[in-house]
Amino acid sequence: MTVRTTTLDNGMTVITDAMPHLESAALGVWVKSGSRSETEQQHGVSHLLEHMAFKGTTRRSAREIAETIESVGGDINAATSIEHTGYFARVLKDDVALAADILSDILQNSVFDENELAREQRVICQEIGATHDNPDDHVFDLFQEAAFPDQPIGRTILGTEGSVRGFSADTIRAYMDQHYVGDQMVISAAGNVNHDELVDLAHDRFHQLKRSGAPVPEKANYVGGEFREVSDHEQAHIVLGLEGRPYNSDGFYAAQILSSILGGGMSSRLFQEVRERRGLCYSVYAFHWAFADSGVFGVAAATGAEDVEELLPVMLEELQKSTRDITDAEVSRVRAQIRAGLLMSLESPSSRAGQLARQQILWGRPIPLQETVDRINRIDAERVRHVAGQMFSGAKPAIAGIGPVKGIPDYSRVADSFK
Repeated sequence: MTVRTTTLDNGMTVITDAMPHLESAALGVWVKSGSRSETEQQHGVSHLLEHMAFKGTTRRSAREIAETIESVGGDINAATSIEHTGYFARVLKDDVALAADILSDILQNSVFDENELAREQRVICQEIGATHDNPDDHVFDLFQEAAFPDQPIGRTILGTEGSVRGFSADTIRAYMDQHYVGDQMVISAAGNVNHDELVDLAHDRFHQLKRSGAPVPEKANYVGGEFREVSDHEQAHIVLGLEGRPYNSDGFYAAQILSSILGGGMSSRLFQEVRERRGLCYSVYAFHWAFADSGVFGVAAATGAEDVEELLPVMLEELQKSTRDITDAEVSRVRAQIRAGLLMSLESPSSRAGQLARQQILWGRPIPLQETVDRINRIDAERVRHVAGQMFSGAKPAIAGIGPVKGIPDYSRVADSFK
């Protein structure tokens, strides 16, 4: 596999990883713009724009967009996250030019028809309602808000019903013109694709893009706090977390390894202690979400009302123990898991294209596999314990709970455990 990168005159980056033995290719356009790029008045517009991009252009109706890609056996989709938005397609090798044409069309020629907008606003409001009905998802929205209150990075990706219904076509156009500029966009492809041909396609289809001018997102400020939403759900859904490490920080890989040791599978500490030994819940896991300038490290679980009071102290105890007794054997096991995951991702064109695009957006370049493996291999148990101590000592936690959560210890008691 050979990764090649070219920067166009308009600032857009083209990245490919050729896999000539395949009959297909995955390609997409990723934009360094997500929910944290929004002002308070724009809350939810990134996600609405992602939906509206497929609702008709000056050249194709919404139905024609879908039929054109599906008539060649391909598929097209998109996703919005906190820090970027991606539009991607998977096609046979002979249809790469068609996919590139459709992607360029929806990202430059969308008409944002008022009738389509009204329908999609209704659809997204239904999506927001469905999220609120699902405590597994909604608890993480509350957790993010507790960690980063009154900031774009702490607001939900979907927006609110009020904000979504308040957007006009002009609002979406203005946001797109401001953020969808060349130096904030990456075209990435993997599979049976020719780099030089894709560069020519990108130049031909995107040469009119403005080069730069996107505003810099507001700097993240981790605060911590608590949200409890008492409801009649049978299960109490709880997320406990603290400030994590940014992508470019020295402690990023150690935090990733720590999250796997604590709650990354059936052999993890939390699973063994909380579920297998104590039977306090069905599901428990840890996570580390890294952002450009901050992060959150957390554990999540769901349990019955009768076990809520016991669950959180056990989770806290496992976090504190990790600052003292992480072993080299645990670190070695997780390093092997991460290496396997990296290698497996190389076998999927879609995963690989997305991986390369995110690396370009986050680090400014594709990261060679061996470089990543070398960084991971340098992490030992002492380093993981050190980073755990940094994160868990003197920290202010963020806590979110939905359901019968009255049994969760008072916030001050939980915070005292990190002093």
